[in-house]
Amino acid sequence: MNKQQRRPWVVGVSGASGTPYAAAVLRGLLDAGESVDLVVSRASRLTLLDETGIAFRDAHWREDLATWLARGADGKPDTFAVDPEADVRYWAAGDLAAGPSSGSYPAKGMLIVPASTASVAGVALGLSKDLLQRVASVTLKERRPLIVAVRETPLNGQTLKHMVALDEAGAVVLPASPAFYAGATHIQDLVDFVAGRVLDAAGVPHELYRRWEGELGGAAAASRED
Repeated sequence: MNKQQRRPWVVGVSGASGTPYAAAVLRGLLDAGESVDLVVSRASRLTLLDETGIAFRDAHWREDLATWLARGADGKPDTFAVDPEADVRYWAAGDLAAGPSSGSYPAKGMLIVPASTASVAGVALGLSKDLLQRVASVTLKERRPLIVAVRETPLNGQTLKHMVALDEAGAVVLPASPAFYAGATHIQDLVDFVAGRVLDAAGVPHELYRRWEGELGGAAAASRED
């Protein structure tokens, strides 16, 4: 009997501020038993270093990824347990011959978290200047789910046009906008809400936030319980 074919979600991390969003999405996918292919842009390495102090290195990516995923949104290390055997593959951003660069590569879809305005423009225009943009273009042409978690404010007219173009191409444009009806009491709750909405758009089950059930005052009650 042939071994079941691996079909990962490709997670692209661009240079926008918001690396805790990416970490929460990655943890959510792995907790759900999903396989992950990871693409970290060159610009995002600078953001990750600035926001967490973690240097993401090609030669030591698994070690650096484990340190990153274990860190809470408040910067505390070892907040989360990380499975060292998690099914993650890493592809360098400059490797345009990587597996996910081809439509024949069996991926479920792609999540860009966070998505900078530069990555939004590149994908909308079909530039494919690096692997992140190339995989996004492949995802669209293969009619696979593409979720773009835009992290920028305010938005100018050109970026808004690019977002409309992505929507028309079939992508889900999902601004990284935390909500407060889930009863957030910690910065991690706000991060997990956004990550949960990304996973919702991808159809991946999770328990990252309290869902709205039509009861007014639920957030305040949840905060008191915490």
